[in-house]
Amino acid sequence: MEVRMDLSRILIQDGSEHQVIFLRERNGEAESAREFPIVIGDPEALAIDRRLKGYKKARPMTHDLMAEIITRLNAELEKIVINDLKDQTFYAKLVLRLNGEVVEVDSRPSDAIALGVASETPIYVNEKVLDEVCRQ
Repeated sequence: MEVRMDLSRILIQDGSEHQVIFLRERNGEAESAREFPIVIGDPEALAIDRRLKGYKKARPMTHDLMAEIITRLNAELEKIVINDLKDQTFYAKLVLRLNGEVVEVDSRPSDAIALGVASETPIYVNEKVLDEVCRQ
């Protein structure tokens, strides 16, 4: 089972090569909604922040390029799923629809979120993963 999540906040700390994003359960009660952090790199954090704020560069950055390729192929990014956690590393997949077929592509969560945030693509977390990170 997958649980719908929202990108609740992003922490960008100058001088650190690791940044943090927080995902929060969408339909949970305010006090009991599950939330957890994912440590990501500088480039991905800046890409997420830039795309959230709608900043455009003169030339496309990697996530902009990926979004354009998906659009030009007449595909749709349906959802992002964080589907596994191994050795404290999160794994994700992009779920695309292309010509009526579902196509899943392996991705780092930070890249998936950077790609999907501009188009408000839904983010899901596998219940097993959510239980594990919220239990720690």
